[in-house]
Amino acid sequence: MELLHPAAEAYVSRYSTAEDPLLAQIAREAAAAHAQPHMLSGHVQGRFLELISQLLQPRRVLEIGTMVGYSTICLARGMATDGKLYTIEKRPGDAIQARHNFERAGLQHRIELLEGDALELLPQLEETWDLVFLDADKVNYAAYYRLVIPRLRKGGLLLADNVLFHGQVLETPLKGKNAQAIQSFNDLVAADPEVEKVMLTLRDGLFLIRKK
Repeated sequence: MELLHPAAEAYVSRYSTAEDPLLAQIAREAAAAHAQPHMLSGHVQGRFLELISQLLQPRRVLEIGTMVGYSTICLARGMATDGKLYTIEKRPGDAIQARHNFERAGLQHRIELLEGDALELLPQLEETWDLVFLDADKVNYAAYYRLVIPRLRKGGLLLADNVLFHGQVLETPLKGKNAQAIQSFNDLVAADPEVEKVMLTLRDGLFLIRKK
């Protein structure tokens, strides 16, 4: 399902701060060589992530789902000067490309990429998060949320991507395990009294979740 008219997307892109040359190059490379280039955050969402990070000036950032590091770079650019970003990626090929992209951006010393299953790695990270970006396998969104929320500081922000899942959450009945998992996640967040939240129609749906 087409959630945003292509002309509206082009208009929004034109009136947003331009995509910088490195990120544009990373996007072109992903479009040419990656098996699932649609997973890349892209220009407008990338600028949004960077702006949120700049506003929060986080010291500890967590990203679940690195892909090739486009969104990671956007988030890292807004961190406090002593900030550190941890990002988790399960696919070895994407992890290799992401590390290369971090070096191209000059951010390799501020980003720690962890390879493996996030459900196993998250309990090992004894950090208090200021900002979290969730953009990984949809069937585990609820599990990731339950692991992360206790370690999100009061006033901290969790951003969850793909919460409209290509419009499939609007269908009745829900079809497919990913759409069903996203719907369950959305219901979980909506019922959580410990957070304030707003869902945006940016890209494929972005949930902004602030811990009270």
